[in-house]
Amino acid sequence: MSRKRIAIITCDQLPEPDPDEAPLLDALRAAGMEAHMLAWDAPPAPPSSPKHHDPADFDACIIRSSWNYYHDPEAFLAWIDTCAAQSTLLNPAPVVKWNIHKRYLRDLQRADLPIVPTEFVEKGRRASFTDIMRTRGWTDAVIKPCISAASFNTRRFSIDQANAAQRFLDERTQSADAMLQPYMRSVDAAGERSIMWIASEGNGGVTHAIRKNPRFAGQDESVSGSLPVTDAERALFNRTFAALPFNRSELLYARLDLMPDDTGAQRISELELIEPSLFLLQEPRALAALVDAIAARIN
Repeated sequence: MSRKRIAIITCDQLPEPDPDEAPLLDALRAAGMEAHMLAWDAPPAPPSSPKHHDPADFDACIIRSSWNYYHDPEAFLAWIDTCAAQSTLLNPAPVVKWNIHKRYLRDLQRADLPIVPTEFVEKGRRASFTDIMRTRGWTDAVIKPCISAASFNTRRFSIDQANAAQRFLDERTQSADAMLQPYMRSVDAAGERSIMWIASEGNGGVTHAIRKNPRFAGQDESVSGSLPVTDAERALFNRTFAALPFNRSELLYARLDLMPDDTGAQRISELELIEPSLFLLQEPRALAALVDAIAARIN
């Protein structure tokens, strides 16, 4: 029997290193699978080239570090459709399409989940930063695109910086949808928590958490080692899964990012289902679970 071939989906020029890449490749190969990197945006190579690969060459394509997709989301989604038609794509295309735009937070809010309060401003619409801040009762806010990654074009402004904030907001909405969220001051001390979930028998399970310091455009990410997950975080993850427009059994992995509000209650800042770092170096059991889950999907 031939070895199963796995593509780890990345991009041609990584904006930053992926710490998950090497351990995942090594673990897949150790488990008897043939694993290769496949850049979704790589320039075409002739069929005779060793660099020539397309999704049809693989039994499964696992999205992991396609971290530049926000520069051309339409091209990325077109590639996702092509990939899904030629191979087993994980996470699947409908999941990617739902999760790529932060409007999914509205779906979670409608399900009475505690998201970070969010004001959406559609492309081409001029919204007053000052009016939003006063209506919402915010004194400090973060502005970012609705399709983004790695804190791209993400900046924090106080109400006293209204002129600069308005210019930044207007620049964002000239070409894309934007969003504003209050800056949670408690995150300065408590940090943001990322909770990892890997599929396994019985619809999968939460594996571990890490703590991150907040970062903005141009800043490096600082993360902790593996941390235990609280019962409250597990319960919130389950509530979040219950609100999804698809079954959790379709997912290979997920990451829920939480930050405390001024009362200390955890709020959902993001549910990452496309290409989140899973901090596999911090938790070897999560790496083993991911490899087992990939093997189960292709076998």
